Amino acid sequence: MTNAKINIYSSETMGRISSFQSLGAVDGPGLRCVVFLQGCPLRCIYCHNPETWHPEGGEEMTASELFRKIDKYGSYIKANGGVTISGGEPLMQARFVISLLKKLKENGYHTALDTSGMGDLKEAETLLGYCDLVICDLKFTDSEDYKKYCGGDAERVFEFLKLTEKMQNELWVRQVIVPGINDSAKRVKKLREAAYKYSNLSKIELLPFRKICMHKYESAGIEFKLRNTEECTAEKLSELQLTVEGKKS
Repeated sequence: MTNAKINIYSSETMGRISSFQSLGAVDGPGLRCVVFLQGCPLRCIYCHNPETWHPEGGEEMTASELFRKIDKYGSYIKANGGVTISGGEPLMQARFVISLLKKLKENGYHTALDTSGMGDLKEAETLLGYCDLVICDLKFTDSEDYKKYCGGDAERVFEFLKLTEKMQNELWVRQVIVPGINDSAKRVKKLREAAYKYSNLSKIELLPFRKICMHKYESAGIEFKLRNTEECTAEKLSELQLTVEGKKS
């Protein structure tokens, strides 16, 4: 379940890092360092980062090493931003993430977890204790669609969302909009209904399906099943965003 090598609270817990973005502006409030971890249990049909799928990939680092790398940008991100842990699926490396988040909180950083919610709930509960914001990719609200297009179990995600409510983490819910699959008003209304069941929800954000990731699939010899699917237009996304916010019927 995790690449951690020693005690859950040890600053020397090891993890595998896919990539590191020093100054990001879209994965949480303000200016942020974004850490993309290696390993994901899902195979979403529109996945933008297939290079993060396999847990043995990436660069191995200790939580202390990664913290020192992040802390170099502290003067830029600490006051009005923070750190976002993304993936892959960061809950696959929960013990490593716990060690890192604990260190970040001790040093005054705002922390965010960008996750699909697919992980062990006991470890996730400990992790959420050091997390200010959860950005959860609620990929589909229907269990059959979730299994068909992602290879996962939607009920596990809903259990995770319940846990964020229990832990009182601020919650953002995201969903990628793919033409011909979930780009209807009916679909986003279902998303709104599902998301607003959680009292800690503060934002629903729709993201457009894009195909700039195709070269990654080609170089890895992986079939990109949405090769012939049109990208989601800005106009369509804006229309659906108004619907999901309850501003358009």
